[in-house]
Amino acid sequence: MIKADYHLHTNFSSDSTAPMESMIRQGIASGLEILCFTEHHDIDYPENPDHFDFLLDLPAYKTRLSELKETYQDQIEINYGIELGLMPSTLDQCSDFVKDEAFDFIIGSTHIVDQMDPYDAVYFETYPSRRGLERYLEDILTNVSSFHDYCVYGHLDYAARYIKDKNFQFHYSDFGDLIDEILKRIISAGKGIEVNTAGLKYGMPDPNPHHEILRRYLELGGEILTIGSDGHCPEHMAYDFSILPEFLRSLGFRYYTVFRNQKPEFLPL
Repeated sequence: MIKADYHLHTNFSSDSTAPMESMIRQGIASGLEILCFTEHHDIDYPENPDHFDFLLDLPAYKTRLSELKETYQDQIEINYGIELGLMPSTLDQCSDFVKDEAFDFIIGSTHIVDQMDPYDAVYFETYPSRRGLERYLEDILTNVSSFHDYCVYGHLDYAARYIKDKNFQFHYSDFGDLIDEILKRIISAGKGIEVNTAGLKYGMPDPNPHHEILRRYLELGGEILTIGSDGHCPEHMAYDFSILPEFLRSLGFRYYTVFRNQKPEFLPL
């Protein structure tokens, strides 16, 4: 059983309305032993019709998490995380934001490429499927080449969730050199990646990232692998976690990772 969900959002993220306490209660009911909240902070997120700004009220978030951590300390472990939306133009600002804060865990993620979120239709209207995914990976490579204030890189093929072309199929070989360079930079920096089960929620055959990326990560020497549902409401917490041990063992993994004080600890699958 996977005991820890390390990618969770509440109403401190502008794309969620879930109270933190409701997420904690669901985590307890689901049999989880560790939760890590990873609220969004995306500097310079472009204007959008949903009015999401993705700027975190850090003092309010920190205060509420601390209160609930104390309330539920005998029932579940609650850790303090953040998901940083990284763009080549905001890396210095992201470093400044986290440098003096005692986060247990930091996810670095790419959500915006060329001032567009692949979640929005305009992205794949601008770029054909393969080029859109390639362009997304190019920005990740830029980010991991110069930014190191993170623990794992989130949902490496996030853009693939939103490809509208039903005939498109991901093949590692189409992007192999680019993916390998990303993974090598992550590994050499002592960082990791996550398995994000929101891909399954969106109807993909794999979590994010694709199983070929996960296998290649392991082949290149990657060991740090956190697991997160990317849940924005209680019912999506620990989404399809039950299938992950067998899935990951089939790729060669034998353990997954949790973080406390930004230090990895390994738990058996």
